[in-house]
Amino acid sequence: MQKNPISQNKPAIIKKPFGKLPNGKEVFCYTLSTESGMELDVINYGASLVSLKIPLENGNKVEVVLGFESLSNYINSFSLPSAPYFGTLVGRFAGRINQAQFTLNDKVISLTKNHIPHQIHGGLEGFSKAFWEVTVADSNSITLEYCSKNGEENFLGEVRTQITYSLTEERELKVLMHAKSDQDTIINLTQHSYFNLDGHSDTLVNQELLVNATETLEATSENIPTGKFINLNGHGYDFSTPKKCPTSIDTTFVLSKENAIAATLFSKKNNLKMSVITNQPAVHIYVGGNCFNQITGKENANYLSLSGICFEAQNFPDAPNHKHFPSAILKKGDTYIHNTTFKFEKL
Repeated sequence: MQKNPISQNKPAIIKKPFGKLPNGKEVFCYTLSTESGMELDVINYGASLVSLKIPLENGNKVEVVLGFESLSNYINSFSLPSAPYFGTLVGRFAGRINQAQFTLNDKVISLTKNHIPHQIHGGLEGFSKAFWEVTVADSNSITLEYCSKNGEENFLGEVRTQITYSLTEERELKVLMHAKSDQDTIINLTQHSYFNLDGHSDTLVNQELLVNATETLEATSENIPTGKFINLNGHGYDFSTPKKCPTSIDTTFVLSKENAIAATLFSKKNNLKMSVITNQPAVHIYVGGNCFNQITGKENANYLSLSGICFEAQNFPDAPNHKHFPSAILKKGDTYIHNTTFKFEKL
């Protein structure tokens, strides 16, 4: 993947300073927009999605993702009792890896542990705390790139990853991720935004959820997949028809169709629905966002345990340790491709 110069052929993207990292690198916030009124803010710390505003029928706009107004809050959020990973690109491996260990090409790989005794969301630093270079930017699309060195978090291979956020006039946020490695390695990326269609300062209690899945992954008390599947027929997590959003969920839903609607969130308050479409084999759904009264969200919002819902389109957690799960191996020279679209429509 070649690094491209910032585009000069389209209207300029709005770029504003967002703070400096402890190493002195300056982080910027990039605002994308469409003629139909969608607005997206992205920062190059963690390739994080900070803000997404959707126009409503009444002429107003609703802020549908949780986030912070300062870089320091993003940095400090990783020290909360449960780090929220607001809007970040999670990698190299989203979700948990049992005992922070797996075997690749007959070699046991022991990773860093940040969810003792396991690894979660790529380790101690991961992609979510990385400084990403902006390679292409215009009014409705931005591409960021990060080169993960061989041995980072004890993963094998130098992995170069790109993520592109694009807005369309059909009120879609398209997320495209590419990655290549110079050695065989494993990879599982996801976009980790917390959505709330009633507005980021509201709760999820009046919204409904639909998930197009007939199975979930069985997991231990530490949320490590056992390798077994749970049939959702008659189960409390059967969202094959719209139901109230659960007050607590941290579960992987197995998707049967690629590039089809995986899940849909409904807001009667704003007459709005959001569909999640992905080429990934699973969507891990998590309700949360709690900042434990320690960090204030955008517009002085107090984010609590029911503030947002994540749709983590991805491979199965702990896939490298289960031969019957979809392979998470990225072969040397091959290209990992991940597509997820968040589409907003009237009810």
